[in-house]
Parts: sequence; structure tokens; C-alpha cells
Amino acid sequence: MLISTMNDLPGYEVIEVLGEVFGLTVRSRNVGSQIGAQLKSLAGGELRGMTKNLTASRHEVVARMEEEAVAKGADAILAMRFDTSEMGGMWTEICAYGTAVRVRRLS
Repeated sequence: MLISTMNDLPGYEVIEVLGEVFGLTVRSRNVGSQIGAQLKSLAGGELRGMTKNLTASRHEVVARMEEEAVAKGADAILAMRFDTSEMGGMWTEICAYGTAVRVRRLS
């Protein structure tokens, strides 16, 4: 599966647009890690636990988006984006979305 943040793929022609696809997860943070992150943020520096969690979440939502695209018969996803938002202060929604397409390699 080719996944691109661009609106086209150099060397390929879009032969069919299959529609929007997305992958979504909502994560909660446990109280201990949230308190630890708040204390760490006072001193400055990377919040490694939060970075690890967000990275894992992004991989998860991309895999879910790809599964949806495959189910539609796509072999590529164009204009892929991430969206992240806080929900209620304790939950984070992570979404990957794009346009599922079928492409043909140009000679």
C-alpha cells in the first residue's frame, strides 16, 4: 500500500477514486502517568512516555486506515493527514485519514 501526504504520486496515474478512509483510536492516560508528565513538564524536556504512546497510536490508526482502504480495493492512499484532539481532558483522539485510490504506474 502506497501512502502519501501529497495529492498525487509521481510516476503513477490515479485511475479510480474510492473515497475517504480513516483509522481512529481514543486513548486514556492513567492518573500516574498524567501526574508524572505534569511534573516533568515543569522542569522541561521530552515526555518520553507520552511520545511513545502517541507514536504507537499513530501506527495503530495508519494500520486501521490501510485496512479500510484494502477493503475498498485501493492500492494507495493520497492526501493522508493526522488529526489529534483532547476529549474531556483525560482522553486523546488520534485519527489518520486520506483518500483511497487505485493507481497505475506510468511507463
